[in-house]
Amino acid sequence: MARAGLSEDRVVEEAERMADEVGLQRLTLAALAERLGVRQPSLYKHIDGLPALHRSIAVRAKAELADVLGRAAVGRSRSDAIRSVANAYRAWALEHPGRYAATLRAPDPGDADDVAASTAAVSVVLEILSGYDLRDDAAIDAARALRSSLHGFVSLEAAGGFGLPVDIDRSFERLVDGLIVALDAMTAPVP
Repeated sequence: MARAGLSEDRVVEEAERMADEVGLQRLTLAALAERLGVRQPSLYKHIDGLPALHRSIAVRAKAELADVLGRAAVGRSRSDAIRSVANAYRAWALEHPGRYAATLRAPDPGDADDVAASTAAVSVVLEILSGYDLRDDAAIDAARALRSSLHGFVSLEAAGGFGLPVDIDRSFERLVDGLIVALDAMTAPVP
């Protein structure tokens, strides 16, 4: 019989916390079991191993990030929406580094839950980009540029990669300003 109070949700929630503390790649079932006060084989009553646990963390993290980005975008458009979403993205990623790492991989096309969670986050960004009249391939190009830029900055910041004595927040604001200029240029008519 499963330990009282232990469920799949409880196991995944604790794994999320551990991933944020030690990193997603350093999360082990042995450490998770110890933290939950159970023997490792007991976890298999609730999860189907480490890959399945990583998948659960990813789906939940993508859904949470989509919600955070969606709330940041509400009532905003164009540059105001880009700034708000960029700041929300950065804050969430820095607060939840293990979960953030789980969001990076594209979903398995056969995994409906992962596809839905991934699509929700992308939809927020594409909706914002529609304010720049970017659609289809142009919107995907812009979404990739935005995500790549934000991810690069956040990853370097989280790893302590910004050692120069210049305000990191100011540097982030300048990056976002540059992205907005680039988005404006993408919508300019070609001569």
